[in-house]
Amino acid sequence: MIKSRRYVLITSVVGLLAVVVLLFIFQRLAFQSLLDHETKSNITLTKVFSNTIWPKYSLFIQRTSQIPKADLPSHYIVKRLHEDVIKQMAGSSVLKVKIYDLNGLTVFSTDPKQIGEYKSENSGFLSAKNGVPASGISIRDRFDAFEGVIADRNLVSSYIPIRAREGAPVEAVFEVYSDVTDLAAKLERFQWEISGWVVGTLSLLYVILFVVVRRADITIQRQEKVRRANEAKIHYQAYYDSLTDLPNRVSFGERLGEAIKRAKRAERMLGVLYIDIDEFKLVNDSFGHATGDGVLRGVAQRLRSCIRETDMLFRTGGDEFTVIIEGLECVGSPGALATRIIDATTDPMLVNEHELIATVSIGIAVFPKDDVTVEKLVKDADTAMHRAKEVGRNQYQYYSPSMNDQASERLALEIGLKQALRNNEFLLYYQPRVAADSEDILAVEALLRWEHPQWGLVQPNAFIPLLERMGLINAVGKWVLRAACRQVKLWHETGFTGLRVSVNISPRQFRTGLLVDSVKDALSRSKLDPAYLELELTEGVFVDNIDDTATTMSELKALGVSISIDDFGTGYSSLKYLKLLPIDYLKIDRSFVSDLAENEKDAAIIKSIAALAHSLKIKLVAEGVEDIKQAEFLRSHDCHELQGFLFSTPVPPQDIPIVLSKQKIRRAV
Repeated sequence: MIKSRRYVLITSVVGLLAVVVLLFIFQRLAFQSLLDHETKSNITLTKVFSNTIWPKYSLFIQRTSQIPKADLPSHYIVKRLHEDVIKQMAGSSVLKVKIYDLNGLTVFSTDPKQIGEYKSENSGFLSAKNGVPASGISIRDRFDAFEGVIADRNLVSSYIPIRAREGAPVEAVFEVYSDVTDLAAKLERFQWEISGWVVGTLSLLYVILFVVVRRADITIQRQEKVRRANEAKIHYQAYYDSLTDLPNRVSFGERLGEAIKRAKRAERMLGVLYIDIDEFKLVNDSFGHATGDGVLRGVAQRLRSCIRETDMLFRTGGDEFTVIIEGLECVGSPGALATRIIDATTDPMLVNEHELIATVSIGIAVFPKDDVTVEKLVKDADTAMHRAKEVGRNQYQYYSPSMNDQASERLALEIGLKQALRNNEFLLYYQPRVAADSEDILAVEALLRWEHPQWGLVQPNAFIPLLERMGLINAVGKWVLRAACRQVKLWHETGFTGLRVSVNISPRQFRTGLLVDSVKDALSRSKLDPAYLELELTEGVFVDNIDDTATTMSELKALGVSISIDDFGTGYSSLKYLKLLPIDYLKIDRSFVSDLAENEKDAAIIKSIAALAHSLKIKLVAEGVEDIKQAEFLRSHDCHELQGFLFSTPVPPQDIPIVLSKQKIRRAV
């Protein structure tokens, strides 16, 4: 604030000096204007003199050098000239007139004492002699005028060339003294008035400016506080994760670089732990993002409780955390911390009324054993973390060079998947579903396969999770809908009428809000009757928002398609959605069917599901049927359709007509 006031004071002083300079310039310009005006008047007066009086005296003036100087004042022609000049100047502001010959001799003056003086060196005379009028303004305390001596006058003296006519040579110089005292006084008064107004205005402006600056200083101080708060907020956003309040990926990279430098100087080891929550996407898909955020906060809190004060914990991604451990005593020290973390995260946590277990997979890299740069060390820990997931999750793995080959394979899969849809490498296999009583084929389930040009047929469990993780499942799911509808329509046209097709819909695809449009598009392109399309959903899609789910399913039912619940009994949700949502089929998960003969609990679960479906008038489908005893048990408990290797493995589309033809032959026999 003091600086601002000082600035205002300095600015005001500078402004005042500028005004003084401007007023001085104004004064000079005003008096120059006055001088120019009087000069023009005197030139006009001289022209009048030249036209009226001068012709009578020009010859005398040119010969005065031949007359003694002492005789000039009393010469009769000079006296007559004096009378004519007085008459000519009567009523004007002219106080005195002199006439010089071209040698600078004062031939005539209204003050006789000055006749005979020489002004040949006078600059005004010389200028007029050369044809250029010259004027100057001066203040005289005492001055001899026509009427006598006058005092304190402002005078303009003009030296003006006299010519017989315009353009003729200069014959003499006319000097005229004009009285501008009144005009000069008016100019001075006007100048002082302007100065008073300007100074008063500046003073008022200074007061206003001071008040404004004072208020501005207060505002600036407030803004400075806001700016510092915003800078702190921006710094927090740049270096911290708002959900868990942990340092973020940017902070992790900087801190790890600094830690490596310290480790090099001290010749010590440090460890990097790369931590990823197992099946976190399933939590998000099944319970929604609010619950997922709660899990992240819970895991972050448990990680904090496990590390030492000298360790550094970061959240570097969606469900990824990292820890930097400095000053390792041995390579095995990070493993002890990883064990504590795994033990801490295996305890159930209550999030939004859901009791969940969020296990973690941990990868460990050690400096300088594994690598010595930030990028490579992080990559090694990440590679080890993926290895921990591949071998079963909920464990930790130290990095080893052999893991790079596995990481390269996974990267090659991801690159291949990005090109697969564009290069038409995906295809559908179909597994028949038969009627439980007659074993007639009623429907087929479309199963996604990937035919890579170099690797051949890639198994679904190797690439479908990658599609989910890479965000490609929506585009591929849309392609599956189109291809399945087109294929079933083609079978209908070739004589296999009545065949239905079921298509699996991922939770992410369901929640995009585009599923209804995708189904409409597939049916429109293929001209397939909607009654022959069945959409298989997992229980996870019902958990996030039951109202939105019900709306989407109602829109799908309005199209005329059927809806089934796949892998029934393995999800997280309650059974209330069975009465709230328009469901046509329940598919008993193969895990209950496979041990049916040996496990009484599985048999009891199937009986319960069958009774529930029968009471709700929902048809029941069992998958994973591999032997006759399983089929007979399911038939005896009102299962409507069966699917499994007992009847057919998944086959390419060209083999389905063969399977259907065999069914016709069997029925004919």
